[in-house]
Amino acid sequence: MNVIFERSRRAILLGSAALCMASVAAPAFAADEAAAVADDGADEQTRTAREIVVQGDIGFRNHSDEAEPKLVYDEEYFRRFEPLTAGDALKRVPSVTFLSDVLESDGARLRGLDPGYTQILINGDRIPGSNVDRSFFLDRVPAELIKQVEIVRSNSARRTGDAVAGTLNIVLRDAFTMDGGYVRGGALIFDDGEIKPSGGLYYGGKFGPGRLLAGVNVQGRYNPKKKTSFRYSDSPENNPNFATQDFADREDQRDTRNGTDYAGNLSWAYDDGENKFEIAGNYVRTDRDQIERSSGYNDPTSTTGPIRINANGNLTYDNYNPLFIRQESWAATAKFVKETDFGKTTARIGFARFDNKEEEFEHEVEFDRSTPRYTGDYSLTNIRDDELSMQLEQTFKLGEGFAFALGGFAQNKDRDTDISDVRNRFNVPRASLLTYNQFTNNPQEFAIAFPATSATPGGLNTIEEDRRDLYALVEGSNGGVKYEAGVRWENTTVTTNDLTAATQARVKYDFLLPSASIKVQLGEGRLTASAARTVRRPRFDYISPALLEAELGDNDLLGNTNLRPETAWGGDLGYEYRLGRTGVIGVNVFYRKVQDLVELTNTQVEGSEGSGTFVYQPRNVGDGEVWGVEFDLSADLGFVGLPDTGVFGNLSVIDSSIRDEFGSRRFNGQSKYVYNFGMIQNLPGVGASFGATYRKQGSAYDRTVGEEVTTRYGADLEIFVEKRIGKSFTIRAVGSNLLNGSKDEVFNKFATTGDQIARNFDEYELESEEAGPVFQIVARYAF
Repeated sequence: MNVIFERSRRAILLGSAALCMASVAAPAFAADEAAAVADDGADEQTRTAREIVVQGDIGFRNHSDEAEPKLVYDEEYFRRFEPLTAGDALKRVPSVTFLSDVLESDGARLRGLDPGYTQILINGDRIPGSNVDRSFFLDRVPAELIKQVEIVRSNSARRTGDAVAGTLNIVLRDAFTMDGGYVRGGALIFDDGEIKPSGGLYYGGKFGPGRLLAGVNVQGRYNPKKKTSFRYSDSPENNPNFATQDFADREDQRDTRNGTDYAGNLSWAYDDGENKFEIAGNYVRTDRDQIERSSGYNDPTSTTGPIRINANGNLTYDNYNPLFIRQESWAATAKFVKETDFGKTTARIGFARFDNKEEEFEHEVEFDRSTPRYTGDYSLTNIRDDELSMQLEQTFKLGEGFAFALGGFAQNKDRDTDISDVRNRFNVPRASLLTYNQFTNNPQEFAIAFPATSATPGGLNTIEEDRRDLYALVEGSNGGVKYEAGVRWENTTVTTNDLTAATQARVKYDFLLPSASIKVQLGEGRLTASAARTVRRPRFDYISPALLEAELGDNDLLGNTNLRPETAWGGDLGYEYRLGRTGVIGVNVFYRKVQDLVELTNTQVEGSEGSGTFVYQPRNVGDGEVWGVEFDLSADLGFVGLPDTGVFGNLSVIDSSIRDEFGSRRFNGQSKYVYNFGMIQNLPGVGASFGATYRKQGSAYDRTVGEEVTTRYGADLEIFVEKRIGKSFTIRAVGSNLLNGSKDEVFNKFATTGDQIARNFDEYELESEEAGPVFQIVARYAF
């Protein structure tokens, strides 16, 4: 790993130096007047810190003039509701759903599909994460660092093809964003009385011959959730009166997540109109403790007071499960752009790293036995994911409004996984438990020192993924028509080395990915049509050759090193109409045909649990379809005499079809709809504003071997009140989750595939999770 890092470090330093030398060699870089030119250019696109802090106008969805279908939302669109993270900000844009816990927005599901189908970019660059489906959790990006959010509905040859559902590009503030600085301070207030502070400092201005922007942000994070689960031995499918006679146990749980996020970004850029050079970096660190405290009861309504262990006790088990998470990610890029009469040269090099370290304990005492038993589990997780990438593109001007671009992209990805665990189990003398109280005692009291951990099956491996891509495209405009058409060739070599299975494998694949988009101006409206072929690369845990026993109910899971990516052909057709000076209303329909789907298949080999169980393996089988319609509106009400009233809303109705060994279903986790709407009222006479937003997403269904889950969410209501004081100070109060949003899940669990087909339940579970309102006070002062 050190060799890989040293190679990556040298490459990025050499690349950055080369770009620096190229920019220094540019003739316009030499003189002092060049700096003045750069400043003059910045005046046209840079806002003062006061304009950012004191937001006197309502933010609306932007008009994108590019040929491809892209929705752009500047920070003004969502800032007044004070989202904590990029995930929170995306709750107000079309077609984005989440299957996160209450009060969290982590894995964005564009068009309701699994996060692995969505390409997540930061400043247009791919970013690694710890998730096995290659997704990046957007709750790690502080909203305070965001300049704008872009939803790219169809792909372009300029971007990698990992965008079956589309692309979410989070654009951070750069050196031309802001002139001046501001400080931010605030606090989150939770319904249990906990207060979490936050703060930040941001500055942008002239630095040498260019401009500099720097920002740091510290955010306290807290999420006090309550869960209740009822478990049964049968389901209402088989017995309408199941609740009385098939009750198994009840679990009460408190799940408290407590931590702090630290983040910063830095950008220095020079632009004289012909030469542009930028170096940028961002850093995020998360320190988080997740403490789950669960008690099981043999009665659906047992006492809420202390439970002592005696002949008539209700407490069946007590569980204490602390998880300590430490994550660090950082990225650095250097980019140089040269404009000439013949075209434009763009060169970029970047390096990104994600480090994830987790330490988890689970202590449990089982009381519903003749002799109570303590079980302790201890696990360590270390995941490091590095990505080194380089891109070079040359655009040739072939005539008025017509250009040809040719480019290449290279990426080396190195992922190291080290997961180990150990278990302790022993009987606890009953006498030591006679006065045990689950409200004042803790199963950790009975723990003894854990022996050394050992690697879990599939838990010690390395994956190297080397990509070499070439692409070409034509683009141009003619009157009210803009267009782009191109093709991308992606060539990938994947090397997997699993030390627990003592197996190494190498697989190669390549794809030709055409794409095209056209935008036609029709009066005050615009019609956009796009088509593209995209891919989804296999999950990392699916390409590990290890055998995981009883991973799927009582069935085993065996990885497949020969898995190939899924591919998809898709199209988008949209129309948007301009409303007044700033407003827009739009509608878009989309379709995706997904081929070579990765599904778990029965190998017909008997599983480790014996007769009736099997070994399952992921394979490329079958096809699937995804389709839907998306509406969005963002406008003021000036046409009815209310120019200081802004309204916004969107509705997405989405569906899909796929077949597995149990029959037809939608893609796992896809909600049938999601909508949100709201309003902002500006009161310029008193320097104040207020507004509200309401959001709801439909239920989602997952079906895998051994388990079926239906998830439903309650509605989410947020309000804000803002007061602007002078030209430099703003204070804002926000209330979130005002409807005490809940997440309700129904689990159908089966021991064997035969039981799942016959509907013979191993367990039927109803789980409900909820959290109370959160209030936030935030103040900003510009200088």
